[in-house]
Amino acid sequence: MTQHQSTQTMKPATAAKKLGVYLEATPAEFREGVVSRAELNQLQADPPQWLQDLRAKGPHPRPVVAAKLGVSIAGLARGGVTEPLTTEQIEALKQEQPEWLVKERATQAEVRKEGARVKKLHAEKAARADRD
Repeated sequence: MTQHQSTQTMKPATAAKKLGVYLEATPAEFREGVVSRAELNQLQADPPQWLQDLRAKGPHPRPVVAAKLGVSIAGLARGGVTEPLTTEQIEALKQEQPEWLVKERATQAEVRKEGARVKKLHAEKAARADRD
C-alpha cells in the first residue's frame, strides 16, 4: 500500500512572517491564496522582484523594525511605534536618536548581557556536573 502525501500549505500571513515581510504590502495574489512549502522555499531561494523590494525598502513588520533598531518589540510599543516602517523611516530614527530609542537600546543591551551571563553560568554548572 502506498502512502499518499499531501502538500503542506500555509496561510499568507504565516508565509509573510517566515519571509520577514509586511503582509499588507505583498501583491494581492500572494495575500489571497495559500502558500505551499515548496513555494515558500522557492521564494526564499530565488526571491522575485517584489520580495526583494519589500525586504530592501519596506514597509517592514514590527519584528524586522525592532531588529533593525536594536530594540525589542515591546520597546517599539513603549516608544510609540505601532505601525510598519520603511527602511528610510528606520534610518531617520537611527539618525535622530530619540530619547526612547537610546533608552530601549540600552535596555536591550542589558538583556543580552544578562542572557549571556546566565548561559555561561549554566555551562559552568554543566561542566562541573560532568566532572563529578
